[in-house]
Amino acid sequence: MTILFTIGYEKATPAAVMGELKHAKIDLLVDTRAVAASRRPGFSKRQLAAGLDEAGIAYLHLQKLGTPAEGRQAARAGDTDTLWRVYDEHMKKPEAKAALDELVGLVKTGQRIALLCYCRDPKTCHRSRIVARVKKRMRVTVEDLIPPLF
Repeated sequence: MTILFTIGYEKATPAAVMGELKHAKIDLLVDTRAVAASRRPGFSKRQLAAGLDEAGIAYLHLQKLGTPAEGRQAARAGDTDTLWRVYDEHMKKPEAKAALDELVGLVKTGQRIALLCYCRDPKTCHRSRIVARVKKRMRVTVEDLIPPLF
């Protein structure tokens, strides 16, 4: 059975996230943020990719799987209904569908892949929506990695 991992870096250090990824023997980290920048040191695209490379983990940013600005705003305001509506509409767009196709193709290779976003709780994160879409297309078990709090 293929396993698809998810991880959020909220309230975690880069070392804690890296530790979880190494422990799970992740081959590829797929960044699912619309904006791969972070005020948190170590989690912006270049720094993250460099740290992963040192650990022998590949990095891929699938930006079109990220939540549009309106959805991110709703998430920050705690408006989950609007977040999901905006995200589900976004995922109907050709570029989002193409990114999902790319992800499914990668998962089918059997690599150990983890989806990354900010949110610590996978249930309140768009990662859960991505996982649901992957599950509609193939048999996959999902394991949410939760790094220790800093």
